[in-house]
Amino acid sequence: MATPQPTIPPFPENLRAMGEAYLKLLDKWNVVHSLTGLAPEQRFEGLLLDSAALLPHLGSISAGSLVADFGSGMGIPAFLIAAHRPDLIVLAVDRSRKKTAFVRQAALELQLGNLRTECGPIESLAPLNADAGTAKAVSDMGTLLTWWKMHSAPGAPFFAFKGPNWDCSEAEVEWSHKAFSYSLPSMGERAIIRIERKI
Repeated sequence: MATPQPTIPPFPENLRAMGEAYLKLLDKWNVVHSLTGLAPEQRFEGLLLDSAALLPHLGSISAGSLVADFGSGMGIPAFLIAAHRPDLIVLAVDRSRKKTAFVRQAALELQLGNLRTECGPIESLAPLNADAGTAKAVSDMGTLLTWWKMHSAPGAPFFAFKGPNWDCSEAEVEWSHKAFSYSLPSMGERAIIRIERKI
């Protein structure tokens, strides 16, 4: 039997207008602050559509939970999580002041009261006790799991965005993991790895 090909994640139609407003604000800030090297025509796919791959996996996260996005940059995927799940508290963590300032402005202008920021090195923060975590294009798996040990509530899942050649060998002793593959139109195959600490 043939292996199913990864599919392109659907982008929620109810978030399209907000997504366009986010990209417009990013365009404006990027002229002055150089927040991203992605060309304007790549930003929907590389930032928002890629982030949308995570949304179906958030169904098990209870209302009122804290979701931490490590190395969030311009609020990716924190922005889309907050827009999709207004019942969650979403914390965008990044060491760049100009990027966290952008996220705060986006939350203000787009009226996302559940989107918060924390500026500083992840390893230096007080434990967050987060109910779920994620990271997109940030560090190796070993470092991510070290951070997650520090900042997770018991039993909390972590969702890592990875490329096609992802490696979870560092997670095999203490952690269980499951991969969910998807594809982007011009950027190719990706995967979200759901990781949980073994009991």
